[in-house]
Order: sequence, then structure tokens, then C-alpha cells
Amino acid sequence: MAGPPVLRARRLAAAGPRRESEPPLRLLFAGTPAPAVVSLEALLGSAHEVVAVLTRPDAPAGRGRRTSRSPVGERADAAGIPVLQPRSPREPEFLAQLADLRIDCAPVVAYGALVPPAALDVPAHGWVNLHFSLLPAWRGAAPVQHAVMAGDEVTGAATFQLEAGLDTGPVFGVVTEPIGPRDTAGHLLDRLAVSGAGLLVATLDGIADGSLRAEPQPAEGVSLAPRIQTEDARVDWALPAHVVDRRVRGVTPAPGAWTTFRGNRLRLAPVEPLTASLALEAGELSVGPTGVLVGTARGAVRLTEVQPAGKKVLAAADWARGARLEPGERLGEQGGA
Repeated sequence: MAGPPVLRARRLAAAGPRRESEPPLRLLFAGTPAPAVVSLEALLGSAHEVVAVLTRPDAPAGRGRRTSRSPVGERADAAGIPVLQPRSPREPEFLAQLADLRIDCAPVVAYGALVPPAALDVPAHGWVNLHFSLLPAWRGAAPVQHAVMAGDEVTGAATFQLEAGLDTGPVFGVVTEPIGPRDTAGHLLDRLAVSGAGLLVATLDGIADGSLRAEPQPAEGVSLAPRIQTEDARVDWALPAHVVDRRVRGVTPAPGAWTTFRGNRLRLAPVEPLTASLALEAGELSVGPTGVLVGTARGAVRLTEVQPAGKKVLAAADWARGARLEPGERLGEQGGA
């Protein structure tokens, strides 16, 4: 389980509970995907007032490609909160709306666009970003995925003051979270969304009562977490089994691990690394009593579920039976896309 939020500088634990006489903050909440909804819910239940929500514009989604609201936008609609959806937060119209809102602070959780310098200084207390890593580790768009792929044993969430640099602002507080040996990025993000929401509310409480000041990030330990592209999720069977395992888990559920078989794309659920030494070459398939195995540079992995292009998810054994594998066949042939 995650530990309690650790708030730097003046700790809220020492400051005691928030006093009723302290005025609540007027907030603009900026966020887009489902994990950000957890923080919005926490803020709606706090002493502070969410006066508007900033989210990405409605966009086509799903197989039908019908235009749909972001998860944060949908929750704001249900709560009767005004929703702002500029194509870019640099638009003069949005900047004018921001000034008219007279907000005290703008908490941000995975909004999905850069906040321009012209907007950063508008709220009295600036923009406070909830980031899902222990800064300065994993600055960037995909911190949870990169933490899993790197084999980190511990990660967490941090609240920091947004500034022009990429996740470089001073940190208010952190909460830690262990990474389990079978965690996917999705599992881990679900837990961080909850613990991070508590951290965000505690941070805003500390800002409101003046008990909290942000501290600069250390210069050491910086690592970057760029957005994961679909091509990045292609499995490289020439890596050791334990690396293949954590890379597959790191891109689950999105964008989703994949390889090729007989020239067509094959999506993969998390695999199970095997410690036994098997005489399989990288990508070579083997079907037996222990399941459907794939060779790597060192060791092998067991497939759990697969999804051929245009078809439903299948148990690996059912897929292999239907495919009628031939001896020596491999995953990962070049040419599939």
C-alpha cells in the first residue's frame, strides 16, 4: 500500500487539520483521461471550489469513431461545472476566460497540452501539477510506463509548481508506491491515481493555509519518460526474458504489446518469464504441457493471451491449436505492421 503523502518544507502533519476559517481556493481543474477523474472527484469533495474544468477538445473514439467527451469533461458535465476546451491553451479567447474566472490555483492532472507562459502567472498560486513519478525521475508524458519497463521497484506521485520547463518545477510533496513483480502500467496507474488524488488535496490545503512551500528538485537523478508510440510497443525477442516481461507489462494496456506472426500483427497480454533454460532461439515458438513458450536472448516466456489482427482475444493455447504451428516457427518476423 502507498504511504501517507510526504509534504516537503513545512509539513502538513505538523500544521494540523485545516481550519474551517481558512477560505477555500477557487480552482480551475485541468485534466483529460480517466485517471484524472479520481483527482477531480477528490477536489469536488474537498473544501475547495472547482469553478471550471479545462480539458482537451471532444475527439473521435472507438470503432465507430464517434465524437466523444473526455472522461474529465463527462464528469464535469455531470457535476454541472463549466467545461473549457480550447484547441490550444495559447488561444487569446481562453486566456481571457482564464482571467475572468478569478481563480486562486489551477491543479493539473494529465491535461495533455503545454500550458503557455502567459497562463502560468494568472492564478494567484499558479498551476500545481500532479505527476505520477518521484521527480526528478521520469519527467515526461509516460512516467508510469517507463518505471515499469525499467524494472523500478518503487515509484510514486509528486505535486509540483508548473513552470516553462518539462516537469522541472519545485516540488510540494510526494507519495510512494511499490511496483509489484506482475504489475502492469495500468494496474500501477490505477493505484497512483488514488494516492495521488489525496496528495493533491493535501497540497492545496497546505497552499491555502500557508503552511506549505515548494522546494527545488535535486539536480541528480533526472530521467526522461517520452510518450510511448505504437512502434515502441513491438516486442524485441532478442532481449532477455525478464526484460521482455517488464516491457510488455509497461505498455499494457496502452498502446499494447505486439509482435508479428506469419506476417500479421499479433497483440500480446502480459507474458510470464521462465527461469528454466530452454533450447529456443529468439522468437521461436514451442507448444507443450507447460503452455505456449517463446524463446528470447536468455530464457523464455510463456504466452497467456493473444489477439490476432481483426479477431477477438484468445487463450494462447487455443490460438496455437487453431494456428497449427509448425516446428521452428517464430514470432517477430519483419514485414508485419
